[in-house]
Amino acid sequence: MSTTSAEPVLTPQIRAEIEAFFPRYPTKQAVTLPALHVINEHLRCVPMGAIPELAAMLELSPAQVYDTLSFYGFFRSEPGGKVRAWVCRSISCALRGGEEVLAALGDKLGVAPGETTPDGRITLEFGECLGLCDFAPAMLAGCRVHKNMSVERVDDVAAELRRQADGG
Repeated sequence: MSTTSAEPVLTPQIRAEIEAFFPRYPTKQAVTLPALHVINEHLRCVPMGAIPELAAMLELSPAQVYDTLSFYGFFRSEPGGKVRAWVCRSISCALRGGEEVLAALGDKLGVAPGETTPDGRITLEFGECLGLCDFAPAMLAGCRVHKNMSVERVDDVAAELRRQADGG
């Protein structure tokens, strides 16, 4: 992992948003997770080149930043779609049709789990657990939680994802 690059990954705006967290946390290390979210929000991923830059800002080693980054399945190293759709495949959701919902949504969007639509707008993913077992199968689509999902609801959810990707 190189610590130098020709052009910085973190923009001045991203750096300023991360630095704004410093007074709110007891140590710079405690800012690691919020900082990763800021980077992810701006770039739709956390590129490997951002790790040494963030580490320098937080006075950590790149390995410490990577340790946090790699723990969470939410972060990608390559850009995903503008909107991400997570279908839970934990045991509760799988038993109540989560795998079928995931397959149907993939068919509707024309992608397999882990892929992004050709227009770069929507990434379909599976989640190991969304913590909504009482409402299985569950799905997180953009910023909205869908409870008690079914194959019959996939068309409406796909349309909603497209609206979110368009900014609506």
